Amino acid sequence: MATFRILSLDGGGIRGIYSMVLLDRIVQQVPQLEGSIHMYAGTSTGGIIALGLADGYTPAEGIELYRRFGAEVFRDDRFDDLLDLGKLIGADYSTRPLKRVLKETYRSETLDDLRDKGSFVLIPTFDLDTVKDGVRSWKPKFFHNFPGEDSDGAELVVDVALRTSAAPSYFPTYQGYIDGGVVVNNPSMAALAQAMNENHAQDEIRILSLGTGRVPQYIRGKNLDWGYAQWAKPLIPIMFEGSMGVASYQCRTILGKRGYYRLDPHLKKPVGLNETKKMDQLVREAESVDIEDTVAWVRTHFLA
Repeated sequence: MATFRILSLDGGGIRGIYSMVLLDRIVQQVPQLEGSIHMYAGTSTGGIIALGLADGYTPAEGIELYRRFGAEVFRDDRFDDLLDLGKLIGADYSTRPLKRVLKETYRSETLDDLRDKGSFVLIPTFDLDTVKDGVRSWKPKFFHNFPGEDSDGAELVVDVALRTSAAPSYFPTYQGYIDGGVVVNNPSMAALAQAMNENHAQDEIRILSLGTGRVPQYIRGKNLDWGYAQWAKPLIPIMFEGSMGVASYQCRTILGKRGYYRLDPHLKKPVGLNETKKMDQLVREAESVDIEDTVAWVRTHFLA
């Protein structure tokens, strides 16, 4: 039986540097992990990471990219805030800085180019306007580069990265798509489904799932009589964070402890998707996480 290895990476904005530090630490202890992964699945910032790893970037290089460009990608513009009526309308940030960085990194590479390098990818996003069987509606979209009629191999890496990371209210929509986190912020289950659809048997699939740190947030009160105005602020983080546990439950139930491992520790303090000034805090916390059990699972099950 040939093991099919999947690395799954959550969304989380600037908190992607947290998962990169975790991965870098794991690789330092298990160097053979690099080059052993068959499929990279990632949502939003995790999608950008997944595409980079599939292209041959190391976790250490990914950390450096976050440090170099994070503040630029999430740079606020007072003039833009004025036009947006103090963030009441319009996205918080422009897509231009991120697009520039991605174009410098990937140029005109396609998903097929990543497959030619030996890497399959699965990148969730959400299509706001599509037509199927004469019906116009929105729906989830999972970009992948597996061969077949439904392959998205001709898509540009830059476009797929921008589609999966167009977080509502943070960035404008991109080519009619928004952030994949609105449907699967933890893409583990979607990756499992895709792998099985490619005729990989359930008992040969292994998934290492890395989160971006669970945020210690909550809402007080047992009977909240809230309307649009009250729910507007917390609803997006709830939507992004809330679906992650569902995918983990499903994968653990199907694959068991041998087939699925999730590393997503709690952060000590909340960190928003755009809080670039807390990158050092995220790095310190990721460096302090006990990864002994993770390393043992990787050696015993993932690389077996």
